[in-house]
Amino acid sequence: MTRHSAAVWRTFLGWARPYRARLALGLVLALLSAASVLALPPATQRLVGQIADGDRTAGSVLLIVALVLANLLLNAGSWFLLDRTGVTLTRDVRQRLASRLVRLGIPAFDRLRPGDLLSRATADAASVDDLTTYVLVGLGVHIPVIVAVLVFMAWLDLLLLGLTLAVVVLSFLVFRLVAPMIRNASMATAEAVGTLSADLERALGALRTIRAFGAERAEEARLHGAAEDVRRARTRASLWEGVSANVTGLTYQLALLTVLTAGAARVAAGTIEAGVLVAFLLYVFYLIGPMQNVIQALASYQSASAGVTRIAEALAYPAEPGHDPPEPQADRSPLSVRFDSVRFGYGAGPVLRGLDFSAAAGTVTALAGASGAGKSTVFGLIERFYEHEDGRILVGGRDIREWPLAQLRQAIGYVEQDAPVLAGTIRDNLTFGVSDVTDAELAEVLRMARLDRFVAALPDGLDTPVGHRGGTLSGGERQRLAIARALLRKPRLLLLDEATSHLDAVNEAALRDTVRGIARSVTVLVVAHRLSTVVDADRIVLLDRGVARAVGTHEELSRTDDLYAELLAHQLGGLAPVSAPAPSGGAG
Repeated sequence: MTRHSAAVWRTFLGWARPYRARLALGLVLALLSAASVLALPPATQRLVGQIADGDRTAGSVLLIVALVLANLLLNAGSWFLLDRTGVTLTRDVRQRLASRLVRLGIPAFDRLRPGDLLSRATADAASVDDLTTYVLVGLGVHIPVIVAVLVFMAWLDLLLLGLTLAVVVLSFLVFRLVAPMIRNASMATAEAVGTLSADLERALGALRTIRAFGAERAEEARLHGAAEDVRRARTRASLWEGVSANVTGLTYQLALLTVLTAGAARVAAGTIEAGVLVAFLLYVFYLIGPMQNVIQALASYQSASAGVTRIAEALAYPAEPGHDPPEPQADRSPLSVRFDSVRFGYGAGPVLRGLDFSAAAGTVTALAGASGAGKSTVFGLIERFYEHEDGRILVGGRDIREWPLAQLRQAIGYVEQDAPVLAGTIRDNLTFGVSDVTDAELAEVLRMARLDRFVAALPDGLDTPVGHRGGTLSGGERQRLAIARALLRKPRLLLLDEATSHLDAVNEAALRDTVRGIARSVTVLVVAHRLSTVVDADRIVLLDRGVARAVGTHEELSRTDDLYAELLAHQLGGLAPVSAPAPSGGAG
């Protein structure tokens, strides 16, 4: 057994540990079923002798019938147990993989393709069932059967056994050459299916963009190419699997012809009796069946081992630390935030180069700056999606690494820049991650996010489906829904990553009023890609190349900082600093 095979079996048997008794019983029943079959040739030999001698045959006939019935019952019981175990074990592996994927560390997830992960949880996971119902039985039952058959054949006639073994050994040598080809082709197939899934996920996730830019042909070409790669890889696997199957079939025919020819000659010469030849031919028949199963099991193992390897890789991806349910927080007071000489980079270079700033509890603090200055990175570090490399981050005066992760995130409401909405209803999206929510609380957050009239006008109200990724909602509606979802958590710290980018001027102004209102009980941090959303923040932290260039109010920065004034002029269409008169005809 190779090191790779040993690792695959250790992994599989580790997964199967809770079902050892069921697997063992299934294998025992399968072995007993095989034993009942192996008892048929001696019984048949005895029956042939009784017929030749003119003796009574009733006992032998009843024995043969009993053996056949026992084989049917034992085989059915074995198949039911092993098949049920395989299905259950596959479910367990999929559940374990799902748990790992939803807890996957964000840095690891950034490097992976969601479509490929989906393929591992679906197509690759099916290999666990194959290992249980085909490979385990094929190797654990039929190899002992082959050994037993060879012993019986040796007892009957050594010469005929030698001829049979010569053919059998030849077929196994051929399979040994083919097996690596099957394994490599199966792994290539799994990888190609993963790539196709990833490309499909990419296309479906950007369907509107594809239509808007007339890129249908380009995406078709990409998907067709990925499908062709799957076809080529699967064709190679089928080719080598076909070679394996044909070698087995040829072995069966050669063995029967060889034994029949040589055995007939020995019967004619009087060396053996006709009953011995009949029994030997039956054993050849019973040998070829298990041989076919073993070779098929080995071929299936080459495919299944590729799936097990890919699942084991996914289960080894780094996950976030423990996610034990947080205890209810008695303290609902706003949380302060402080960055003290924080350094961080994504690997391609530093993003934060010693960032210092603080946000007092119960205030609105805005992070402004040019694209790439590190604004959204600050939120990723506060949520501990990423771990900072140097310096300290304090939340509520406590080092962020001392917070239990679930408790930290329970205290934070986070609205992402693209305001993701999940498939389901409006209610499903609002109550995502929270429980025991009253209708009054839902009505309040809808009012605060200015969604109350919109929801009231819907035929099914809160139970209205939003479509895939919120496709039935406008950008502004998705954004306000994400804000309402964050507010429903009753956070102590609210992170808004440009939460008004899709809102019109009226709703943007109203939401600014809402933010100002909740800031009495919640600390608010706002990433400002549009400076119009933060002109009334208590403090604005101006980021430049990973450091805090300046801190102050909108009025202060517009008077004293050239970069802020430049950003203001570009983003507000000519709105001058507050201290200077606005030029006529300026756009809002």
